[in-house]
Amino acid sequence: MGAAEHRRRLVVLAYPVYFELLAGVTAGIINMVWVARLGGDAVAAVAVATNVENLLLGVILVAGSGTTVLVARARGAADPAAMRSAIRGGWALWALVTPLVAIGGYLCREPLALLVLGGGNGDSLPLTTGYFSIALPGIAVFFATNVVDGILKGAGDTRTPMKLAVLANGLILGLDPLLILGFDLGVRGAAIATVLGRTVALVCGFVALHRNGVLRQATQATPNRGGSLSVDARRTAATGLPMSADFVARMAGALALVAIVARIGVSEVAAYGIATKAMYVATMAFYAVRQAAAIRTAHLLGAGRDERRAIGRQVLLLAGSLGLTAMLTLLAAGPWIMQAFGSDGEVAEAGALYLRCLGPYLVLLACFIALGGVFEGSGDSPALARITACGVVIQLALAYGISGWGLPGICLAMTLSMALQCAAVARAYRRTEQPEAAERDKSRPETPVSEPDSTPADNRLA
Repeated sequence: MGAAEHRRRLVVLAYPVYFELLAGVTAGIINMVWVARLGGDAVAAVAVATNVENLLLGVILVAGSGTTVLVARARGAADPAAMRSAIRGGWALWALVTPLVAIGGYLCREPLALLVLGGGNGDSLPLTTGYFSIALPGIAVFFATNVVDGILKGAGDTRTPMKLAVLANGLILGLDPLLILGFDLGVRGAAIATVLGRTVALVCGFVALHRNGVLRQATQATPNRGGSLSVDARRTAATGLPMSADFVARMAGALALVAIVARIGVSEVAAYGIATKAMYVATMAFYAVRQAAAIRTAHLLGAGRDERRAIGRQVLLLAGSLGLTAMLTLLAAGPWIMQAFGSDGEVAEAGALYLRCLGPYLVLLACFIALGGVFEGSGDSPALARITACGVVIQLALAYGISGWGLPGICLAMTLSMALQCAAVARAYRRTEQPEAAERDKSRPETPVSEPDSTPADNRLA
């Protein structure tokens, strides 16, 4: 298959994922705008609760990401029984993890609020506890939506998860002013709006699963001999756990970096926080390419076609272009971006400098994140997780050592660490082998491969 065709498939798979991620971030920002009308304590409560939810996302990624890869591989192999096993494994993990997080989190909501607030006893504590009392039980819906998205993406449908995300976040934005201010529910109203919006989207997601012909065929398939629910769950966990570890390591590193930036000054912390939010617009594009690469790689490997090197080259081309675009944009528009977030004075000046220094880091980050999708789709994500964990440790050590240079020193530490991570992942990538097509065709009968970029009519939401 030609390079242009690989590139086209990757783009078609990636762009819905990007808008799905963008919808969530946009809704979160506007959500904070409504909560801000309640005062600083309410903003702090929702902000820390949202950070906890972001960390919990790493837990369910074990099920969601693992299901995506295994479903894509089974679809490429035209094996409904294997697809059924992958789907069962994802739901088994959901059933195992969700009660621990939802029920345990609800019972421990006040100690958890104390922990994330740093032991404060002001007005933020009861507000955060109230938000957790609704949001943590509602995490069951969030986790289930992640599994539904993973199944659909593995089946080659990235458009429906995008539609579900837009639907959920649109409902949240509509319900926020009604529940927060109209019914005077305050912070609890924000949590209720979030759970209700996601619940409606989840129902629509189940409808989409039922209408998907490929997935219906999988549910009707005869289970593989010797297969059990526990075996399916372990297989999904083994596939998804390294991806989850990669995400959690990067999130933990970002949180730890805030503490190092705090050593520089208050203005730098504020500038770093605003600039990081602006940077999300770019990094979400990198992760969208990563998911597309994982789906594409797993699908073709399932069909007996090892085209990791060809896919990797196109992934690097796409990601490098996105990283270069982000670099030039931040270099030219750094001051205007900070002004758009309402910053001025020392904060705006420090943030603009930080954004202008981020360029090389973003180009390297784009290539590393996107190429990681090839590793995930081929089952080599444990190596990727180890590289990420080591890179985070190196980044924090370098940042601590040269934090005296201010935010440019932080950028330098991030860039040097990412350069080392790229070198390590490039070395691992070069070890992938490209089997000869002729030998492969002789060794197994040819199986038609249905491409995963189209969304059949029965996948669409009503």
